[in-house]
Amino acid sequence: MVESDGRIETVFAFRVADDDRITHIWAVRNPDKLRSWELT
Repeated sequence: MVESDGRIETVFAFRVADDDRITHIWAVRNPDKLRSWELT
């Protein structure tokens, strides 16, 4: 998660394979999708 001035800017998600390798990385930056991540 990346935040700036108390606001969430980006949330990252990772898919990890059985051998502990990261196989996919997703980054969400859409403000509408990040509203549920707002800091209180």
